[in-house]
Amino acid sequence: MSSYINELLFGIYPYIAILVMILGCILRYDQDPYSWKADSSQLLRSKGMRWGSNLFHIGIILLFFGHLVGLLTPEAIYHLVMSAAVKQKLAMIAGGIFGAMCFIGLTILLWRRITDPRIRATSKFADILILVILYLQLILGLATIPASAQHPDGSSMIALANWAQHIVTFRGGAADFVMGEAFIFKAHIFLGLTIFLIFPFTRLVHMFSAPVKYILRPGYQIVRKRG
Repeated sequence: MSSYINELLFGIYPYIAILVMILGCILRYDQDPYSWKADSSQLLRSKGMRWGSNLFHIGIILLFFGHLVGLLTPEAIYHLVMSAAVKQKLAMIAGGIFGAMCFIGLTILLWRRITDPRIRATSKFADILILVILYLQLILGLATIPASAQHPDGSSMIALANWAQHIVTFRGGAADFVMGEAFIFKAHIFLGLTIFLIFPFTRLVHMFSAPVKYILRPGYQIVRKRG
C-alpha cells in the first residue's frame, strides 16, 4: 500500500498537476482574459507594500530558479566544477538566505491582507488561501535545510534531482527515488505540486505576464486637435 501511494503521489500526481496548470492557464486566458491580473492592493494602502512585495518577489524568484537549476542539472555537468556535497552546501546557504527574504516579505504581505480592514474587504478567498499555502510551502522548504544537513554527502539532493529529471523526461521509476526520503521532503514536493495544480485558479497567473508587446510594438504618435 505504501508503495502504491508513493507511486500515486510522486509518479502520477506530478503529471496531473502540470497538465491542469497548462490547460487551466490556456482556458482562463482564452475565456476570461480580464481576470488575468495580480489585483494589487497597493492603491488601497501602500504601507508595508514596498518591503513586503520586494522581499517576497526577489526571494521567490531566486528560490524558483535555484530549484530549477539545482534539480534539473545532471550530475555529470556540475561534477565538472564541484562535488555533490559542495553543491548541497551551496544550495542550503542560498536557500536559507533567499528563503529568509521571502519569509519576511510574505509575512508582511499576509499580515497586511488579513489585518487591514480595507484590504481584507476587497480580498477574495483565493487571495488569502494562496498566500497561506505559499507560507506553508516556504516553512516546509526552510525546514528541509536541517534535514539536508543530516546527509552532508548530498545523497538526498541527488535522489530528489533524479526524481525531478525522471519526471520532466517522462522516464519511469521516478517515484522510487523519493521512496525512502524523509517526510519533510515529500511534504515539500507534494505541496509544491499542489501549487501547480491550483495555479490557474489564482492570482499567480500574472507570473506568466510580461509587457513584451510594449517593447516590440511599432511607434505611434497621439495627435490632439485644439478646440
